[in-house]
Amino acid sequence: MSNTTLPPAAFTRRAAPALVRQAASVVLETSAGELEARRVVVCAGLQADRVAALGGGRSEPQVVPFRGDYWQLRPEARHLCRNLIYPVPEPGFPFLGVHATRRIGTGEVWLGPNAVLAFAREGYRRLDLSARDLGQALANRGFQRLAARYWRMGALELWRDFSKRAFCESVRRYLPEVTAADMVPGPSGVRAQALDPTGKLVDDFVTDVQGDRVMHVRNAPSPAATSSLAIGRLIADAVPL
Repeated sequence: MSNTTLPPAAFTRRAAPALVRQAASVVLETSAGELEARRVVVCAGLQADRVAALGGGRSEPQVVPFRGDYWQLRPEARHLCRNLIYPVPEPGFPFLGVHATRRIGTGEVWLGPNAVLAFAREGYRRLDLSARDLGQALANRGFQRLAARYWRMGALELWRDFSKRAFCESVRRYLPEVTAADMVPGPSGVRAQALDPTGKLVDDFVTDVQGDRVMHVRNAPSPAATSSLAIGRLIADAVPL
């Protein structure tokens, strides 16, 4: 939010079931009371399409959550990877694939991530399930078209998600000395992937301005984009004045 001073409680996590535009302000009706601001910038990530709908925004692009799990090399095996190792992207496949990342400072080596449909928008574990989120993803025509095109690769990703040995084989393409015993579970993340109705992954930055007081960031296609000063400037310049 901008152009207003909010109390400390405004920065805590709370549900926001409604976003109401008024003549001179915008009111967010939340589970902890109303918040009022002259202008609002919404960066809702996994809930971006739903929050946009609260204010009457357009329905596309919709968000489909993809979970990515990492493995890590044990400390005694980190010498097997001294640099960043990335595969050459496959033009026909929308995700990068498993790669090796040596972390700056800690020396940790992360392997992955894979890319599988998350069964919940905030499903960071394999068995996290939201019937609403999963049903909405499966009913999404864009996702249906994406799955029809890449079902073989999707099946491989799912198998690799549940099989440490299969994941290790993918790693060994680049680090042949790595064994399954060298790998320990790492963190996971959920990507808020925007899809268009044709099943194409939206790979550009998307904003949606509603009226003269609300702007929604509908898609930030890379973690790097969320920390880009240039994109911060783009948002600042695009906010309705």
